[in-house]
Amino acid sequence: MIEGIIVKALSGFYYVAAEGRLIECKARGRFRLDGSSPLVGDRVLCSLDAHGKGRVDEVKERKNWFIRPAVANIDTLVFIAANTNPVTDPFLVDRFSVIAAEAGCELVVCINKTDIDPGDALFEVFTKAGFPVVRTSAETGEGTDKLRALLRGKVCAFSGNSGVGKSSLLNVLLPEAHIKTGEVSEKLGRGRHTTRHVELYTLEGDTYVADTPGFASLDVTMTNVILKEQLQYDFPDFGPYLGSCRFHDCAHLKEPDCAVMKAVAVGEIAESRYRSYVKLYELSAQHKFWEYKDE
Repeated sequence: MIEGIIVKALSGFYYVAAEGRLIECKARGRFRLDGSSPLVGDRVLCSLDAHGKGRVDEVKERKNWFIRPAVANIDTLVFIAANTNPVTDPFLVDRFSVIAAEAGCELVVCINKTDIDPGDALFEVFTKAGFPVVRTSAETGEGTDKLRALLRGKVCAFSGNSGVGKSSLLNVLLPEAHIKTGEVSEKLGRGRHTTRHVELYTLEGDTYVADTPGFASLDVTMTNVILKEQLQYDFPDFGPYLGSCRFHDCAHLKEPDCAVMKAVAVGEIAESRYRSYVKLYELSAQHKFWEYKDE
């Protein structure tokens, strides 16, 4: 058996990086029978027949897996944002940060297109919230060495609303990939979706980066849904204040002597982060957390 990682899945074939080569494989029939399918990012065991054709025989236990993008075992989710066409809604980053927390992933916020706009407000909010934040420009190369360092030794996925420069950044990090990019519509402020499938690119050694399709929605499959009571723990900037409210079951909405709301009032927690918490709490209460339209 040969152990490797699936770096691309296309038209029923799985491309496994193992032993310094890329092996084209089909999956065993039992995967179709039990309703499961291997995913990009899966660690797998595969075998070769007499003709050198590969077969995925076993998928090793997953750390996590996503429906959209269809990828598994992600260590770091990199949310690419921008403060210029298209302007990223901070709520989308906040929502994504909760998805990352629930999936056991690190979140890196990357503010791209800084040659046009440095995105100072985004930088301040998410740095203050405790996330690693890097400012980059795919045009000038600014910040790309710092981003590369944050990704080293990890399996990472780039995501963000269309047009913020995910594929352009990956082309800077890995020029030989020649990933197709698209222009942003000035009228709509949105980019065309140029990535049609998920693929892991080897950045260096054991560092992999997934380029993923632009999304109108993003879902992560977990054992349990995100409970509204759990949501507070997915906001790291709330952490120092949890347990200090008057009521032990405080929801941090309208309760008196709420330590979280007091922290918001004095600027220790960004108001935009708190507004996102309230909105996500309401969505979780209605079991509609996953609903989002990139408009």
